[in-house]
Amino acid sequence: MTTRILLVDDDPELRTLLCDYLARQGIAVSTLHDAGALQQRLDHERADVVVLDVQMPGVDGLTALGRLRAAGDDIPVILLSGRSDDVDRIVGLEMGADDYISKPFNPRELVARVEATLRRRRAVPLPTAPEQRTPFAFGCCKLDFQTRTLTIDSRTLILSATEFALLKVFINHSMRTLTRNRLIELLYGPEGERTDRGVDVQVWRLRQVLEANPSSPRILQTVRGRGYVFVPDGEQPATRQQPVYS
Repeated sequence: MTTRILLVDDDPELRTLLCDYLARQGIAVSTLHDAGALQQRLDHERADVVVLDVQMPGVDGLTALGRLRAAGDDIPVILLSGRSDDVDRIVGLEMGADDYISKPFNPRELVARVEATLRRRRAVPLPTAPEQRTPFAFGCCKLDFQTRTLTIDSRTLILSATEFALLKVFINHSMRTLTRNRLIELLYGPEGERTDRGVDVQVWRLRQVLEANPSSPRILQTVRGRGYVFVPDGEQPATRQQPVYS
């Protein structure tokens, strides 16, 4: 199956260079010169990956990414930026980007990043049929395994595939400290391609959904120097001795 990339960048020379190179690799590319119409384009023409420049006039890449994620669109996004510091990279990852490339870059690197991103996404377990499992209640939340929805008080949220898979791992290992390596193995298998930083970002995103105060989490707690622990009642401190699964 042909990989489809939507390239959003205001640099016409870069768009032409990448389109020519990617076409020679058998990759289908469509382009936008700004991010203002990104959501509308995706509504009519889906891509496998969006390659999104951060610094553009009008609607910048980070704003466009934030709009996608706020609308519940979990399409893979790789950010491009000419800035040499880490600000855009960190903010972009926290907002839901899948990867980040600094300009200038070799087009071969972009192809490698796209392929790695798609492998990671495909590795996230997706249920082929609804799970016949009783909903799990914790704190003010309840996870419905059949519909993959999370009810928090009176609000019902549809979780992304990654959020659902990660939360299910934590529920299945409640009150057990899981190292980052163990989380990678449980999510993506023993050959999973994920970094510690990638796991931290996924936990950070899930905390934004679950926690009343994500900066002081009570459900997905950090065990310093060891990993993370899921505390269903949100009360018991993770500082007490917990079994560690590495």
